[in-house]
Amino acid sequence: MTHTPPVPGAPAAEPRHVPGFDDLGRDWLRNRPGVKWHRVDQTVLPAWVADMDYPMPRAVAEALHEAVTYGDLGYPDWPDGSPLRRLFAERMTSRYGWEAAPSRVREQTDLIQCLQLLLHLATSPGDAVAVQTPNYPPFLATLKTMRRPAVPVPLIQTDQGWRMDFAALADGVARHGCKVLLLVNPHNPTGRVMTRDELEEIAAIARRHDMLVISDEIHSELSHAPHRHIPFASLSPDAAARTVTITSATKAFNLAGLRCTVTHYGPDRLLATRDAQPPDLYGTVSTLGVVGTQAAWRHGDPWQKELLTVLDRNRHRVHDVLRDRVPALRHWLPEATYLAWLDVRRLRLTEDPVQYVLRQGKVLLDGGEPFGPESDGYLRLNFATSAQVLDEILDGVSTALAPLQER
Repeated sequence: MTHTPPVPGAPAAEPRHVPGFDDLGRDWLRNRPGVKWHRVDQTVLPAWVADMDYPMPRAVAEALHEAVTYGDLGYPDWPDGSPLRRLFAERMTSRYGWEAAPSRVREQTDLIQCLQLLLHLATSPGDAVAVQTPNYPPFLATLKTMRRPAVPVPLIQTDQGWRMDFAALADGVARHGCKVLLLVNPHNPTGRVMTRDELEEIAAIARRHDMLVISDEIHSELSHAPHRHIPFASLSPDAAARTVTITSATKAFNLAGLRCTVTHYGPDRLLATRDAQPPDLYGTVSTLGVVGTQAAWRHGDPWQKELLTVLDRNRHRVHDVLRDRVPALRHWLPEATYLAWLDVRRLRLTEDPVQYVLRQGKVLLDGGEPFGPESDGYLRLNFATSAQVLDEILDGVSTALAPLQER
């Protein structure tokens, strides 16, 4: 996809109204019980936590309604695991050409639980874990809490955007004896989608050092053309045998509250260790979580196609408006996700950028130290909202940051 940059100083083009995605009443948003809107007062616009503002797909809502009204919410009859095991495998084949085995799929409630379970089973306190930085704060907090030293692998800014520092990865793994690589692809918060060549370079390092790869691919279905997600486990037999893949319908269909995630185990020994645990020790997914995920994966693709059109429009809107109004702010067009990672270091703020934008612009963003080393000068903006709300968010961010360029 090509994108023609706007004439400097010219206003960005008005966005096209998309029914269902741009019809978000302010009262409806304010009354939502979820954490995104509930934790801000009436004067503040939230663009922080990675939840979309859009209503769930109609197919999912109807399936959940039918399950509650007519279905059986007693104990489910899943002697061989939930139906998601086969459905996940079918989706990986149809979307990516990866022949994932249903027999290697297990269910958990969310990605954080999956990561914690895997680290508990596969490592011991003191074992080092290589992890991209910046990174999703709960992942970094998990490593700290579980006493698995994080070995940062920085993503660096180049003339082509964000790129992984492979020299730092190879050096860090060798010096610290990393047992695990925690790979987030597509990447949160930068929005990078790694190419096959990049993934193969990572796979070669993992093979040389016999590392377990935990691959978080939850944003895979939110890749923007022409970028295409490649499952890490699909690279080669060796990659498949050392990779645990974690994903869910929650990000791509806005269903985080259903608490349902699937994990594909490549390593035989790790899968056997997991299955040797007491069956309910780590919890089980609910019937409604499975029903909602099934509906999303079976019937939600038309909704998701429209969603990607809206997110593509919004990512360009963020890029164009901020480039026009705050030229000193550095920002790369995200290749996936609905998150923009904004470099505000050249504005020379003397306080926390999140708190500054909240106070001066009445917009709550995320960012800073929780995302890892050298993240203090960055902000993360969630643009998965209506065109009108997004423009108001961008007005607030610009109001806060534009005057700093005159210092």
